[in-house]
Amino acid sequence: MNLETILGTVVSEAVKTLYGMETEANQIQLQKTKKEFEGDLTAVIFPFVKAARKSPEQTGHEIGEYILKNNPVVSSYNVIKGFLNLSISKSYWIETLNLIHVDATFGIKKATEDSPLMMIEYSSRIPISHFI
Repeated sequence: MNLETILGTVVSEAVKTLYGMETEANQIQLQKTKKEFEGDLTAVIFPFVKAARKSPEQTGHEIGEYILKNNPVVSSYNVIKGFLNLSISKSYWIETLNLIHVDATFGIKKATEDSPLMMIEYSSRIPISHFI
């Protein structure tokens, strides 16, 4: 399961547990955290504010606390207005890298009969001194 799926699921669980609101996949908006803020991925909180009946900041803190208590993938969070910035734990990254390391076929996609044909052109580099 990829990181976005894991975080989308845990945000959905938090919203359902805390506010009794069922969410659909398109309601969970995750995006890369802006470089001026701490975090790896950001969850947009505004769609849940009405169900929470609280400010975006309070809603973000409640969801962030729920995620910290219930999912080891997130190591910390911070809230900027209606945006919940999530920091991914080092243990998640290490586990992911270890899984990639032991998978000899990681990143390899076998060609099938339906795969498009491609021509790869190789251009060797000839030293400029060759022409002088």
